[in-house]
Amino acid sequence: MKLVRYGAVGREKPGLIDAHGKLRDLSGVIEDITPAHLSDKELSKLARLNTDKLPLVRGKPRMGCPISHVGKFIAIGLNYADHAAESNLPVPKEPVVFMKANSCVQGPNDDIMLPKGSVKSDWEVELGVVIGTRASYVSQARALDHVAGYCTINDVSEREYQLERGMTWDKGKGCDTFGPIGPWLVTRDEVPKPQRLNMWLDVNGVRMQTGNTKTMVFTVAKLVSYVSEFMTLMPGDVITTGTPPGVGMGMKKNGKPAPVFLKAGDTMSLGIEGLGEQHQQVIAYKKH
Repeated sequence: MKLVRYGAVGREKPGLIDAHGKLRDLSGVIEDITPAHLSDKELSKLARLNTDKLPLVRGKPRMGCPISHVGKFIAIGLNYADHAAESNLPVPKEPVVFMKANSCVQGPNDDIMLPKGSVKSDWEVELGVVIGTRASYVSQARALDHVAGYCTINDVSEREYQLERGMTWDKGKGCDTFGPIGPWLVTRDEVPKPQRLNMWLDVNGVRMQTGNTKTMVFTVAKLVSYVSEFMTLMPGDVITTGTPPGVGMGMKKNGKPAPVFLKAGDTMSLGIEGLGEQHQQVIAYKKH
């Protein structure tokens, strides 16, 4: 299944994308797509619905984050060896774990707002993993049993805040609007090989990132197992699993560093095979 939440900010309705790519309304079946609906049992109930009888949603409504009430927003750094190289950092021996504030979560096509005074905001297409059932000290062999599904994430990052202001990565990762998730939550049964997914990102129509999850340093199963040693993973928690090379910070010209960062007016498009695309406009900071 491809589960979605659609509608105005704060008033999203639950829905799904049917076999023909059409949006169907689920609000007559469930009130919202909450963490309580992410277990295998609850997802199986939704999978048994006759989607042809669900109301068809007309037009092209805004898509929100496909999960309401994201719990922990956990991120993994330097999980592609070639990205570590372009960052001038060693390939980690253990996963690098940090947090994105859940207040940065937004819809996949909402505007990205540069933080006040930002000059080094950057892009990162990443595979997102949504937890469906409680996981604590789980083995790699059983780790994927705790996954509800997968989604596309843009791990937008302010590099000055991340790397130059005390080496606390969280500072540059959780700014408002820096966590677009979606458009869909694709359930685990439809993604049997999460380590074989093509991914890409364009800025202003120019391809910046091209990668595949097969080149991850640590697999999804390893990451879920590893993180569950340090914190209990709960339904609705999201793990964003790292980015392939091609971020603005790592750009070079004639073999020399020539970083490129986002500015107001830029556009980003990104996607992951089978998980849908995101399209974002970059805007200047405004008080809200």
